[in-house]
Amino acid sequence: MFFRHRRPARAVVAALTGLTLALAGCSGSDAETRTAQGFPETITLAAIPAENSSDLKASYQPVVALLERETGSKVEFVQASDYAGVVEGLIAGNVDLAFFGPFAYVVAGIAGADITPLGAVVKNAGGKPGYQSYGLTRADNPDINTLADFRGRKVCFVDPSSTSGFLYPTAGLIEAKVIASGAERDLSAGLTPIFAGGHDSSALAIAAGDCDAGFAFDTMVDKTMIDKGDLKPGQLETIWKSEMIAGSLFAANNALGTETIDKLRTLFTEQLNLDKLQAAGICTGDACRFTDERAWGVVPATDADYDGVRKVCEVTGSDKCKG
Repeated sequence: MFFRHRRPARAVVAALTGLTLALAGCSGSDAETRTAQGFPETITLAAIPAENSSDLKASYQPVVALLERETGSKVEFVQASDYAGVVEGLIAGNVDLAFFGPFAYVVAGIAGADITPLGAVVKNAGGKPGYQSYGLTRADNPDINTLADFRGRKVCFVDPSSTSGFLYPTAGLIEAKVIASGAERDLSAGLTPIFAGGHDSSALAIAAGDCDAGFAFDTMVDKTMIDKGDLKPGQLETIWKSEMIAGSLFAANNALGTETIDKLRTLFTEQLNLDKLQAAGICTGDACRFTDERAWGVVPATDADYDGVRKVCEVTGSDKCKG
C-alpha cells in the first residue's frame, strides 16, 4: 500500500513559453571556451515556481552567486512557465541546469532529456530529502473527512506535472476508489479537477471555497503560507498524507560532460547549504535561501532514488507519465 490516512487535530507568473526557452539563449553545453576554473563561460539555470511568484529569480540568487564565484561562469537564470519548456530547453541544448520536482524529473527523462542528478534538497541540516503531499479541505467543512469524500467534488490540483500536486494525489484517489486511473477521462469521471497552477494557489482556492478540497505539499501549507500570512493556523485541515516522496532536485544536462558534472555535483552537495552560504558572505538572514521550497541545503541523490515515482506512474497510468 502506498499511502497512509490520517486526520490530525484541527490545528500570475512572469512566464516564458516552452518555445522561447528552447530557442533563445546560448547555454554552456555547446560553448567551446572555458573559464579559468574549467567551466563553460555561460551556464543557464532554469526553474518554474512552486508558488505564485513573479520574481522567482530572487529565490535563486544565492545559487547563482555561488555558481558564479566557484565556476567563473556567467549564470543566466530562466524562469519558465512550465516544465515542458524546461525539458525542451534541455533537449535543444539551451539549458544546462534545472531544478525539478521528482515527477517532472522522471517525465523529463521519458521525454528525452539526457540529465544527471546533482543533488536533492533537504529542509533541515542532517535531514533526508523528501516531502509529502497533503489532501486538504477547509477546517469548517464537516462533509469531507477522507479521500473517498472527494468523489463528485471540485478538487484543486496544482499542475499536471506536479509530483505532490497531481501524481501522488491521483494514486491516493485510485486507492480510495474515487477514480479508476490517472487518465484524464477517468479523473473527470470521478470528480471535477481544477488546476490551480501553484501549491499556494491550490491551498488558497480551498480556503476560499472555490474548491471543495485539493492538494498541496506539506511545507507550503504547514509553514510557508502561514509565515507569509496567507493562511491562518488551522484554517485548512489535512485529511490525507502521501508516503514520503523523493526530494526535489537539481539536475545537469549531460551535454556538459562528465568532468564538469562531477565538479558541479561536488559544488552543490558540499557548498550549497545555508551554513556555507552565510559563512561565505553570499547571503544572510531571510535572504539566505534558495529555490522557493525553503530548503536548507543539497545532499547527494541518484537516479534510482526516483524509482518510487516511476512506480506510482505505473499505478496511476497517468497520461502525464508518458512524456
